[in-house]
Amino acid sequence: MKNILCLFLAVFFFSASLHANEKVEIFYKKNCITCHGPQGMGLASYPRIGGKEKSYLEDRLKAYRAGQKVGPNSYLMINKAKNLTDADIDMLTSYLASQVFTN
Repeated sequence: MKNILCLFLAVFFFSASLHANEKVEIFYKKNCITCHGPQGMGLASYPRIGGKEKSYLEDRLKAYRAGQKVGPNSYLMINKAKNLTDADIDMLTSYLASQVFTN
């Protein structure tokens, strides 16, 4: 019985984690990929955000959410970030910080 419970919990937490990964990828593709590219690699004048430190990304998104101008494309980011919750920011910054690039 104990083994069945452990197996159930492992499957439950794995599927919840998988669902969270799918959710953030859908969010990123809908809101961010056009400017920041796949995995946040950066495109044209839009910076690479993938692989950056989570705390840096959180600070930036919270500044944009508060309406603060941080750089030349601030008006775009302020508009995108204004409705983000702390949970959205946590989920998105965890995803972006986990991206790995080989150059």
